[in-house]
Amino acid sequence: MISAARPRPIFRIALIATAALLCGCATYHPLPLGNGAGAASVAQLSVPAGTMPVPAWTSHRFDPANGLDVTDVAMLAVANNPDLKVQRDGLGISRAQAFAAGLLPDPQLSFGEDLPHGNSGESGVTRAYSLGIAEDVSSILLRSSRKHAANAQAKQVNLDLLWAEWQTIAQARLLFEQVQNLRTQQTEFDAEQRALAPVDQAVQAAVRNGNLSYDGASAGLNAMADARKQASDNAVALHQAESDLRQLLGLAPTAPLDLVGEPYRADPDDAQLQAALADLPRRRPDLLALQAGYRAQEATLRGAILAQFPAISVGLNNARDNTGIKSSGYTINLSLPLFDRNRGNIAIETATRQQLKDDYEARLLATRGDMLRLAADLRTLDARQQTQAAHAKQLDAARDAAQLAWQQGLIDWPTYLSIRSNALAADTDLIALRQSRSTTAIALEALLGRTDFVMQRTSKP
Repeated sequence: MISAARPRPIFRIALIATAALLCGCATYHPLPLGNGAGAASVAQLSVPAGTMPVPAWTSHRFDPANGLDVTDVAMLAVANNPDLKVQRDGLGISRAQAFAAGLLPDPQLSFGEDLPHGNSGESGVTRAYSLGIAEDVSSILLRSSRKHAANAQAKQVNLDLLWAEWQTIAQARLLFEQVQNLRTQQTEFDAEQRALAPVDQAVQAAVRNGNLSYDGASAGLNAMADARKQASDNAVALHQAESDLRQLLGLAPTAPLDLVGEPYRADPDDAQLQAALADLPRRRPDLLALQAGYRAQEATLRGAILAQFPAISVGLNNARDNTGIKSSGYTINLSLPLFDRNRGNIAIETATRQQLKDDYEARLLATRGDMLRLAADLRTLDARQQTQAAHAKQLDAARDAAQLAWQQGLIDWPTYLSIRSNALAADTDLIALRQSRSTTAIALEALLGRTDFVMQRTSKP
């Protein structure tokens, strides 16, 4: 009699191997959502100086107890900006994808069993089984292309993050100066209202006493109204700028902003401009990111071309039929490239590569034009600022003299108000011009790129 015993040793080996593999599996851990309230104060935020993208910052002493200077604000923005945190998470995803692309495909284990019906012992029929293992050879052959593409994509995301950090630094510097300028203007507008109060009271009293008509008093009445409107408009702009700065730093809407020190001064010269133009594709993180993206697409296209060849998988098997005869063998599965041949994907990847090439060249051309335009704007603004500063100084002196003359009764109040209005307009125009000049200079410096800034991060995987 032929034994009908089941292949228990083989089955047990398969179960033991499966259980051993399952022991190394990842486990799930919940991650609750936050409340999005932001930090109530700067003291709750951390700034790891060693991870800052600007090498000079590693030795900067960060002490919010003494207020925030422009470097402190920029460091806070890099370390705590919510948008940058999201981009760093994206970098983590890209690195995980690069890790996944380099993994070999798992082999496929198969087991089957045929159970005879009836009195198998009398008929000499036993239970049959088959045990096999197979591997996707095509996936292994395409591993190199997948890995190169994923690594290039991870590098692109890293460079995009680097560019975003530099843009965030520029934005922090601009907002720092904007908030300080608006606070300075608010002080001037408040002082202007206090200076206009005696004139306004005199005009109001003259109108009430019938000594002055409304037509004659219109200039005096409008002076205080205009000063109040300017103060109100400036306060609204200040609220917006402070809100933007708090959001950039990851602070709560009510967190205090104690800004100290001078704004950041950027003075890129013609030599830096010419050096950057000559070496632009090797300096700018955004252009380097586009180059990495193009290399990733090149690898993807090569993989699509390789995938047009027949897909192959091989396997080994061990079996026993229902008569008790055992056998061993192999299987080869081969797709026949008769209709598809991956032509659709090859066409898609080829068109995508052309689009990335054109996008890079368009960005490079636009960058060169922007840099030259900003350099020309900067020269114009420098000349205009010098003229405006001299003009504002003259009008400030005229205002001081007019105030003394009015108090001594040497000039009438319409003349006095006209001189004050012109001086205030000149001062506010000078502040706005300085802000415009800083915006242009910082934007140009950002477009120039910084070799030390780039090399420190592009060398990381």
